[in-house]
Amino acid sequence: MSKLSLLDQFHIWRRKIRWNRQYKKGRWEYLKNDVEAPRYAKIIEAIKHHSKAKPSILDLGAGEGVLRSRLDNEAIGYFLGVDFSKVSIKFATNCNFDNADFQVADLHYYTPPQEFDVIVFNEAFYYINDAVRAKVLSRILGKLKQGGILINSIYKEGLGCWEYFDLAELEQLDFTTVKTKKEGTYWKLGVYRKI
Repeated sequence: MSKLSLLDQFHIWRRKIRWNRQYKKGRWEYLKNDVEAPRYAKIIEAIKHHSKAKPSILDLGAGEGVLRSRLDNEAIGYFLGVDFSKVSIKFATNCNFDNADFQVADLHYYTPPQEFDVIVFNEAFYYINDAVRAKVLSRILGKLKQGGILINSIYKEGLGCWEYFDLAELEQLDFTTVKTKKEGTYWKLGVYRKI
């Protein structure tokens, strides 16, 4: 079984320190702007089109809660946002969203507290160390309800990531490129159903 080396653990710790500092300085504010809007719109469209009404949603890589801020209160049953950065989660928590909780966690070790109808890897999957990606995905899929939807959003190509989602228990419902008006800025978005 693969596990993280001490060097990998050190690099993850360093990244956490850097992201907390960047969130404090406002480095990630751009996630709320119009360039990101098409990606969030596509995620929300996938939730509306492929999930049950008022789903429970787990947002992995929630940051300051941008996805939750773009969802109508009536469209969700429950929302849990998880991020590596305690600073971003503090900002999200301070928004006092209805039917939402936020939690600081490292996806390398995180096990969701309950099953969900929708799980979103929100620009987070490619940050998971190669040595444990398959194990992390398996753990997360264990908390996706039968018939539930998994959405993976990756900036640009996401090389070395998409093959992990080629699993017998996942049916691919959609795979698209989301483009913006900003040249060279695009995302790949995969939508899967747990069968």
